[in-house]
Amino acid sequence: NLLMRFYEINSGAIKIDGVNIADMKRSDVRQLFGMVLQDTWLFNGTIRQNLLYGNPTASEEEMVATAKEAHVDHFVRSLPGGYDMMLGEEATNISQGEKQLLTIARAMLARTPMLILDEATSSVDTRTEVLIQKAMDKLMQGKTSFVIAHRLSTIRDADLILVVRDGNIIEQGNHDELLQQNGFYAELYNSQFAE
Repeated sequence: NLLMRFYEINSGAIKIDGVNIADMKRSDVRQLFGMVLQDTWLFNGTIRQNLLYGNPTASEEEMVATAKEAHVDHFVRSLPGGYDMMLGEEATNISQGEKQLLTIARAMLARTPMLILDEATSSVDTRTEVLIQKAMDKLMQGKTSFVIAHRLSTIRDADLILVVRDGNIIEQGNHDELLQQNGFYAELYNSQFAE
């Protein structure tokens, strides 16, 4: 909420490339971020319209190439109407995992320099989670990514992990450093991956 300027900060500054985001237009800040959230958001429209939402000028070739990278092209082509199939707001005609893959493809196509990924794999089956993780790995390449996760396997390879408890950052480091600290992160990790 602070990064996207839905709320303003009370003190300090958030800077992107040395520029205080308070000095930028909200719309300019928001255009820097792609988002993939736990609760997928697809609007009433075709799959094509949903994919092009973040980049309306993308060509058909770019859209399809991105869909292939995000592991959605195959399942989209198997649907009645393919990319022209209509989705309702609830999108009950496709699975939760397929919805999530579509939102990842949309974020990929938007080609933003930064990402916010919030629990993107939390409500899908294990098989689809593997596809989603592969697509997210591709999506995050070369981007600054903020990944909110309770499944610690999702963030294991992060350059920097901030451990938040009760709204406060209580630990920070990479995965190995946090395990060596033997603190809250290590406790959580060991409880999730205990034999």
